[in-house]
Amino acid sequence: MKQVEVFEEIDAPPDVVWDVLLEFESYPEWNPFVRAIEGIPAEGEQLRVRIDPPESRELTFTPEVVAVEENRRLAWLGRLAVPFALDGYHEFHLVPIDDGERTRLLHRETFRGALVSLLVDEERIERGFEAMNRAVKARAERRIEAPE
Repeated sequence: MKQVEVFEEIDAPPDVVWDVLLEFESYPEWNPFVRAIEGIPAEGEQLRVRIDPPESRELTFTPEVVAVEENRRLAWLGRLAVPFALDGYHEFHLVPIDDGERTRLLHRETFRGALVSLLVDEERIERGFEAMNRAVKARAERRIEAPE
């Protein structure tokens, strides 16, 4: 098992950060790591996710949404071909801080399976998560400064 987790503190309340995360159609405009998501963020639904990890090739996969808690948590489970070869449990947690005026974003992936040590480069994934978190922060904070 390997796990990558990255935190970001954002000067915006969780509902604003949540809206940014769920606006899949705008990902190509601003998201440097997750370049596209197609599908409905609802438990049991399948998404089509395209990522562009730093210094690596682009990858598209079709995970199943396993948890949606509005303004709090979004999680999906992706599998490489056969169960237990390589499973990735991806999640975003939004934790209100400073009386809900700010948000701590946890971006985490837990990898399990026989191929983890061969296929998972934690450093590259961490850099991708950090880039995405910074982009979420910038987008959410702009909304607070100049509401649409």
